[in-house]
Amino acid sequence: MREEKQAKQQKKEARAAKKQVPPFRFENGVAINVRDMDLFYGDFKALKKVNMTMPEKKITAMIGPSGCGKSTLLKSLNRMNDLVEGCRVEGEITIGDENIYEKATDLARLRKNVGMVFQRPNPFAMSVYDNIAYGPRTFGIKKKSALDEIVERSLKGAAMWEELKDRLGKSALGLSGGQQQRLCIARALAVEPQILLMDEPTSALDPISTGKIEELCEELKEQITIVIVTHNMQQAARISDKTAFFLLGEMIEMGDTDRVFSAPQDKRTEDYITGRFG
Repeated sequence: MREEKQAKQQKKEARAAKKQVPPFRFENGVAINVRDMDLFYGDFKALKKVNMTMPEKKITAMIGPSGCGKSTLLKSLNRMNDLVEGCRVEGEITIGDENIYEKATDLARLRKNVGMVFQRPNPFAMSVYDNIAYGPRTFGIKKKSALDEIVERSLKGAAMWEELKDRLGKSALGLSGGQQQRLCIARALAVEPQILLMDEPTSALDPISTGKIEELCEELKEQITIVIVTHNMQQAARISDKTAFFLLGEMIEMGDTDRVFSAPQDKRTEDYITGRFG
């Protein structure tokens, strides 16, 4: 009887949290639309007339040499670039049917629904449990039983529950680099995002940890949309459904990953993929 009451309370709290921060509505299988987007840092034009569509519940990879604008675009998708002085965006980025650069955009809602995992693991200097519970607490979930359920679900979602279920009270800083990165993914999953942005999430990891995160991405796309920036073209070819190639602030080509890698339409894409530059 007590367990039944707890389960009802958890569902009630989860519904309340979702009600407070409504999700974006996706239509026709499209999660993100970028239209005629220019991005400036002061007078410098970092992105030039970018147009691309990112499908729902798929993995979209962005590839290209360093400094070509991939990470800049990625950070624009949840307005992390707002934190950079002198940065401004022209054009449109719509998530579902909403232009996220409208003045009325609720940034807390945006960043709850569009999570981000950075290049280097950045766990908080607190326990494994508190790292994952941090986001849900921010959105008003305080009851321990509800937080326990979220922590377990998130760690299972990041394929880490068995590794960490007996270490929840230990400092997250004591984990290996690969474990810390998967913990950061679990932390992002704890607030149930619709989209997960990943900025070179495996560049600092060994091949075994890289493989685990790639497997995790393929499992996660059953529930959420993933956009990943990677310098590892083999990684893009292995896990992504769509690939976009960037060069000098322009999106040169985008299409199904198999097609982009086997029959690129632009010679610059072919030259990059075959290692002639970059």
